[in-house]
Amino acid sequence: MSRLAIKICGLSTPETVGAAVSAGASHVGFVHFAKSPRHVEAEQIRGLAAHAPAHIEKVAVVVDPTDEMLGELVGTGAITALQLHGKESPQRVAAIRQRFGLPVWKAIAVKTRADIDGASAYAGAADRLLFDAKTPDGAALPGGMGLRFDWTLLRGLAVPAPWGLSGGLGIDNVLEAIRITGAPLIDISSGVESAPGIKSVDKIMAFCKAVQPC
Repeated sequence: MSRLAIKICGLSTPETVGAAVSAGASHVGFVHFAKSPRHVEAEQIRGLAAHAPAHIEKVAVVVDPTDEMLGELVGTGAITALQLHGKESPQRVAAIRQRFGLPVWKAIAVKTRADIDGASAYAGAADRLLFDAKTPDGAALPGGMGLRFDWTLLRGLAVPAPWGLSGGLGIDNVLEAIRITGAPLIDISSGVESAPGIKSVDKIMAFCKAVQPC
């Protein structure tokens, strides 16, 4: 078992949720964003989460959500954390955390060191920061595109909150990413897919096996 926390995100079938759990993932992620090929409805999340035991964290990934949307997701009783992947302000993050009573993650889109420095504004508002690659201007998706940023920007950095690394991770580069950044949590989505939105059981198993020695 790896000392790292591992989140397999964008899961949409019982088989891939089961693979993530069997492979040693600590977190499973479900994307609730209609533009994403990984989108699942709230009721689907309820069914999928039932395939992960209680000790596995179930994270709902949303983009600039309304309170109504969040209420529907939280109302399923299936999720244990909310991941905000849009342009939510620190004030909005704090308000969501207070209103819905679940841990809140905030994805930070990174291209330059200034983007990372700006994450400090979310200290105290978010329970976890997730550093992800910034997508091109006008892109339909805020993440899950297989892009990576310069990981050396995180080398030796004292991050002011629990955090994780996402963006462009795969079986072939995850050990390098961990070595450079010292990330305590790694989050992968497109890197364990056979096609956009289609998770591969074999790739999930291989990815988790690759990081077990860490």
